[in-house]
Amino acid sequence: MTGIASRLKTRDEKGRQCALERLDVLDTPAENGFEKITGLVRTIFDVPVAAVSLIDKDRQWFKSIQGLDISETAREVAFCDHTIRKTDCMCVPDATKDPRFAKNVLVTGPPHIRSYLGAPIISPDGYALGALCAIDYRPRKFSPEKEKVLASFADLVMNELELRQLASCDGLTGLATRRAFVDAAEEVFEQGRNAAFIFIDLDHFKTINDANGHPVGDDVLKATSAALLANCPDHAFIGRLGGEELAVLLPDTDRQGAFRLAESLRAAIAATTVKSARNLAFTASVGVAMQDAAHDLAGWMAAADAALYEAKSRGRNCTVIGYSDQLSNAV
Repeated sequence: MTGIASRLKTRDEKGRQCALERLDVLDTPAENGFEKITGLVRTIFDVPVAAVSLIDKDRQWFKSIQGLDISETAREVAFCDHTIRKTDCMCVPDATKDPRFAKNVLVTGPPHIRSYLGAPIISPDGYALGALCAIDYRPRKFSPEKEKVLASFADLVMNELELRQLASCDGLTGLATRRAFVDAAEEVFEQGRNAAFIFIDLDHFKTINDANGHPVGDDVLKATSAALLANCPDHAFIGRLGGEELAVLLPDTDRQGAFRLAESLRAAIAATTVKSARNLAFTASVGVAMQDAAHDLAGWMAAADAALYEAKSRGRNCTVIGYSDQLSNAV
């Protein structure tokens, strides 16, 4: 941690926030890797509370917290907001005697924090994104050896965040992986929100690869992904399901809105060219299914897949929207 800590960027809050948002981890469910770390911290440090805290714009959000039944606090009362301004651990032996925290509502009221030890979670590019912390309800000092141990655990947290990002982000296109896309779709489905799947398959992609080589095929995929990112609304979730198959999850939409976006994406792809192959043009087939296509997530995805294959059968470079038992509105 020493090399990274020496490059800690403490005055670039905008860059720090961007680095945090790139991880795409805020408001995600609990995950075993982080839970194991906070569990170990509670045991090794003999504290009632341990947490992985990430400092967002105006809040402190816990990726993992054991010992307290909360998910976030205001940033202005977060001990960890002070920790991210340091290159080493921050130790508070007795919060009631520390002028920074004596009047803090987390000290004067529940949970009545008395002692705190926090190690900054520092990204490879030098931003402190949050802290791994140990909290006690009694005053106590933490030894320099314990500080070193907590700093090592904070490095493990950063490793987990990086591994999580690799697992959820496609290396070629920068879009979500199939796993991450399905996880997002499952959450939207369970919430019962009006939503649509837009499945996109590049036409004759094998021919493009065979005729121009796989590097050009990769450029086509990257150009397509860029077109999707440029033309989708901010609340859409875009993923690469595999090969040349891409998808958009569009929450809070109706049938007409979903079809309109799908058509605009198809047109944007058709207008895209790849310079590495003498301005090669290409097209895509698009299938759309609303959430009411089936009674479960698998059925919803199957309905979008069926609409996509119907678009291919109708000559490609077109959009079909359908339900699980009928297909309609081809363009």
